[in-house]
Amino acid sequence: MALDPADFTKCCKNSGVLMVVKCRKENSALKECLTAYYNDPAFYEECKMEYLKEREEFRKTGIPTKKRLQKLPTSM
Repeated sequence: MALDPADFTKCCKNSGVLMVVKCRKENSALKECLTAYYNDPAFYEECKMEYLKEREEFRKTGIPTKKRLQKLPTSM
């Protein structure tokens, strides 16, 4: 059974400076998960299309996505 990649974060929080030694199994599981996504052509295409959409919107508005998604203050 594969470990959940979130287990790495949990292990690191619980291990402190010993995380390098104690979290090897969780780190390996995280690497496997990330590598699987990195090598997945469908995921690559999805990310590429999302990037191109954001780039097109930026070129239209000149406002980065991060700034556009921030909420405006409710009291002015």
